[in-house]
Amino acid sequence: MEASRIAVAGASGLIGAALVRSLTADGHEVTRLVRRTPRAKDEIEWDPERQYVDAAGLIGCDAVVNLAGAGIGDHRWTDAYKRKIRDSRVLGTSALAEAVASLDRPPRVFVNGSAIGIYGDTGERAVDESAPPGDGFLPSMAAEWEEAAAPAEEAGIRTVFARTGLVVSAQGGAWGRLFPLFKAGLGGRMGDGRQYWSFIALHDEVAALRHLLDTEALSGPFNLTAPQPLTNREITAAMGRVLHRPTLFAVPAPALRLALGELAGDVLVSQRVLPTRLLESGFAFAFPGIDEAIRAAGG
Repeated sequence: MEASRIAVAGASGLIGAALVRSLTADGHEVTRLVRRTPRAKDEIEWDPERQYVDAAGLIGCDAVVNLAGAGIGDHRWTDAYKRKIRDSRVLGTSALAEAVASLDRPPRVFVNGSAIGIYGDTGERAVDESAPPGDGFLPSMAAEWEEAAAPAEEAGIRTVFARTGLVVSAQGGAWGRLFPLFKAGLGGRMGDGRQYWSFIALHDEVAALRHLLDTEALSGPFNLTAPQPLTNREITAAMGRVLHRPTLFAVPAPALRLALGELAGDVLVSQRVLPTRLLESGFAFAFPGIDEAIRAAGG
């Protein structure tokens, strides 16, 4: 993509911050959506849960990327926090989609965050973008999240859903919590370790988002996961191998449920997800294997 103006919601998060650095380094003008009074000319005010967006600030944007949402693993899943997880995504997406659709000259593309959580527990069954949503809170929330982008699609804006897997990074997200444990020699499998984890290196996550932004023919859902999902047991072994630490401490499923509540289901669920459409579109992973992804994260 030639130098463009791109608005990013969720620019302070792990993925958003990395995407902004990448875009800026390549000469793009990035405008950030912020939940306060703007303090710089590259900021636009919005409040996702009140469904407010300063649409005038989006005038002239070539692309809009929405990666905003309350952290899935930041708190125990009380009813109130589950509402926050949903509303921060669904209401925010709806507000942004309506804002871009209202513009006389809308952006060429709207890339909206989503998650492989939409598929629910797939067990040992491999799924790709053709699979329907699963059952439970995360699948139903993710389905609503994507449906909330309808105003952008109906306005003829190319709309893409980036269904992200577990991002391998030492800087944040779920993996950011794993690195200190494994480096201290306290890492181990979770539950029986047979559940599949569909991972992606942070570098590849950003590169995939850039690919989705740049490739005019692409729309709809794309799984942002490495080509070969692995079991938690295999990933545990890789963490020990790359970090040169023992991985003796297994955490039984009942202990996880006691410590994490309903969130434990997200850790113990098996999601064997394949990036079929991403590969078919010509995207090449820089770090397709787990060992190289861990090393790229600073392991």
